[in-house]
Parts: sequence; C-alpha cells; structure tokens
Amino acid sequence: MYLFALYAPSDPGPRMQAILHGLMLTAVVVVAQAVWSMSQSLTPDLPRRLIAVAALVPLLFLHSGLAQFAALVGGAMAGLTVHRSVPQMTAKLPAGLHKQVAWAALVLFLVLLAGLSGIALFEPHGLIALADIFYRSGAFVFGGGHVVLPLLQQALVPTDWISEDRFLAGYGFAQSMPGPLFAIAAYLGAASAPLHHPLLWALIALIAIFLPGLLLAITGLSLLARLTKSKLANAVLAGVNAAVVGLLAAALYDPVWVSAVRAPVDIAIVLVAFGLLLRFTAPPILIAALCVCASMVRSVVG
Repeated sequence: MYLFALYAPSDPGPRMQAILHGLMLTAVVVVAQAVWSMSQSLTPDLPRRLIAVAALVPLLFLHSGLAQFAALVGGAMAGLTVHRSVPQMTAKLPAGLHKQVAWAALVLFLVLLAGLSGIALFEPHGLIALADIFYRSGAFVFGGGHVVLPLLQQALVPTDWISEDRFLAGYGFAQSMPGPLFAIAAYLGAASAPLHHPLLWALIALIAIFLPGLLLAITGLSLLARLTKSKLANAVLAGVNAAVVGLLAAALYDPVWVSAVRAPVDIAIVLVAFGLLLRFTAPPILIAALCVCASMVRSVVG
C-alpha cells in the first residue's frame, strides 16, 4: 500500500487512468458485497431492517462525520426496542486482566481521543491532525473494516488531504491485498504527506488507526463477562450493528458508486464482478484483476 501511494501517479496518463478506474470499480463491487453480507447477518428481522433504513436515508443527504456518529447513537437507542428478538451473546473469555490495566488503557484511549483533536486545531493539515483523523476513525469504526471507508472519506476528501479518485483507487487496491483493510492507512498517510515525508506519515497513520481498537480491547476484556449477561448491552449492540448497515449502504452510493460508475458499461462490469464474488466467492484479487482488465479494454475500444 505504501509503494502504491509512492508510484501511482497523481496525474496519470490514459492507461493508468484505466487501471485506477478499474480499481475504483473494484471498490464498488467489494463494498456492495459487504453491504449484502452484513445485511444478512446484522438485520435478520424487520425492526433491525427499519433501523438500517432510518440510518441510511439521512446519510444520503448529510455527508459529515457528525451525521455518521449520530446515526450510530440513534441505532443504539433504537436497539432497545428489539431486545426481545436478540439472542444472548456467548463468549469464551481469556485469562483475566488486572482492573488497573483495563482502567489505564481506557484513560489513555480517552486522553488521546481528546488530546489529539485539541492539538490538531492549531495545525489543521499537520502530522498531529493526520494522527487525529486516523485515531478517531479507528475509535469510532463499528461493525467491520469496510465501515472505515465513509469515516476516512469524510475526514480526508472534503478537507483536501487527498482527491476522491485517489482515495477510491487506493481503496480498490487495498481489496487485492492480504491482511486487514486498515492497511489502507499506509496508502492514505503516504498519499497525504508533504514532500520527503511519506514514510513517517504512513507509519503514523497505521499506528493511529490500530491503536484505539487495541486499547478498547484491553479495556473490554475486563467487562466482557458482564456484557455477555446483559440483555440491555445485547440490544444496544444489535441496534448499532443495524445502523452500521445503513451507514455502509450510504457510502456505497456516495462516494463509491457516484465516483466510480460513469457509464452503462461500468454498470455491466460491476454486475458481472458482483455476481462472481457473491455466487462463486471469487477472491478479491481476481475481482480486482477483472475490473482493471475490463476497464483497460473499454479504454482501448472506446
């Protein structure tokens, strides 16, 4: 991902434009598959489907991090209405942690969350501001790696850290890479960096996006036994998960679909690749290769 940020040209020629467009179409296919699979598992009944729709509709018109956070909070509150249909959680607990360690991890999580945001106000496009964006995205992402797409897009693209096309090309390229989707942070950090500092910015972005999840995991281990027995916690979690489906569906439309699908032939490419991914569970790297090849053929023929 870091090398792709360095060597993918910011002003590409026709051939590279076709490759990048193919990667953007890959993002459409993969996010669509994520919405489909998450809707099957996270919205199995009518109340949770309604929560997902209630989160989706306003996010089609309100493109801000605050609106996304409000949708998750609304989902949590609405989840209280579905508590009777939510099965009880089960968890195999690891060895217990000392409470002092859990509290220390929680305090550090909150201090960084508030502190980075406060310091970033003094230099909105500096290294601390970059760390703040990725730390907040890692802290608020909920329901799977794909949900980080709308969080990062809203934080980076409207504020001119990176262009929409480069963002989606990197997201599409990330689908062909093994490992967690959070590795896209290396690409976005390097692509946003000033001259001569891409490696440092890529490392800071990677650390910042993974750190809050690790701190919350340490904190959560000491609370997990209680949470698994709480019907209230189960209901809140179910509501948030349903809202996540709506959040990701909104991101599928804008920016993913709006930015990548530009002609009827693009729709055909997406439908064929989506069918392969859904019906035959084709590996993402094959889907990326298909979309890139189809985009290049279209470029030559067109």
